[in-house]
Amino acid sequence: MTKILVVAPSWVGDCVMAQPLYQLLAQRHPKLELDVFAPAWTLPLFQRMPEVSRAIANPFAHGELRLAERYRLARELRKARYDQAIVLPNSLKSALIPWLASIPLRTGFLGEQRYGLLNDWRKLDELALPRMVDRFSVLAQPGRDRRPVVSPEPRLTVNPADARAVAAGLGLSLERPVAALCPGAEYGPAKRWPARHFAALAKLLIEDGYAVWVMGSSKEGELGAEIVGLAGPGAENLCGRTSLDQAIDLLALAHVAVTNDSGLMHVAAALQRPLVAVYGSSSATFTPPLSKRATIVSLNVECSPCFKRECPLGHMKCLNDLMPLSVMGAIKQSLSVRIPLE
Repeated sequence: MTKILVVAPSWVGDCVMAQPLYQLLAQRHPKLELDVFAPAWTLPLFQRMPEVSRAIANPFAHGELRLAERYRLARELRKARYDQAIVLPNSLKSALIPWLASIPLRTGFLGEQRYGLLNDWRKLDELALPRMVDRFSVLAQPGRDRRPVVSPEPRLTVNPADARAVAAGLGLSLERPVAALCPGAEYGPAKRWPARHFAALAKLLIEDGYAVWVMGSSKEGELGAEIVGLAGPGAENLCGRTSLDQAIDLLALAHVAVTNDSGLMHVAAALQRPLVAVYGSSSATFTPPLSKRATIVSLNVECSPCFKRECPLGHMKCLNDLMPLSVMGAIKQSLSVRIPLE
């Protein structure tokens, strides 16, 4: 039995992109016990990953040291006798607990000069590994292994009966095909297609016979209400009405999803739903949806990707000038291509 602890990232999308690492570790270690140390709000994701044995809540907020609490937690984790820890974030603090827990092999990119805290550190070659998923996946290989990494697609599991029960509990009908619109992006407004465009797209979808579910966290509640108010009957605002666990189930019921580059985009991709992903300030080269069923729409304007939270030029052309009819065309094209599930 090989026991590995992974220190996971803090973002939902990054947690999904880490699953290929777990798949590769399971291939390499047929008898694997894999635990993940992750923020509490992300734990429902790991319950949908068959490779993960246990998800442990990380109680430390970004930037918090709380060294005494880290030491106490590390002392508890030491009892598990892990053979290896893999640290995915690049911060110094994220490497402290594996070191304090005396885990013998501590793997990760060097990051914030983590000599000693990591004893199996790698230098990141961004040109060789342009995608975030591959940067995670390569850590499944021993340091001496220089073969190109091939990341499998993330796959989250869903029980169809449970998903239908979640929909029923929220009073959602499944009589019409469902289009899930995910207008949020936690990183900032430069990644968000405008609400008026989502609303115009919702109208087109309703006219085409779809029920429209606008999905997101409570932070997108007002945004969801604006979209539904502009779209009219046939659109339902679910922002803030579901847990992440329930959102995963509902996305599994969608016939198509339209998202920004966001955590729910990666969830929809990992559920193998037909997906149209809208990119503005970010790059589909770095964090693409990891699914053959995904279609990327982007204007690729001269100033993008800028990777900024807010548009530094103030015009948001990359998203403002991307019209709903273009996205509707991408939806129809995506649905016309039949790709069998593996």
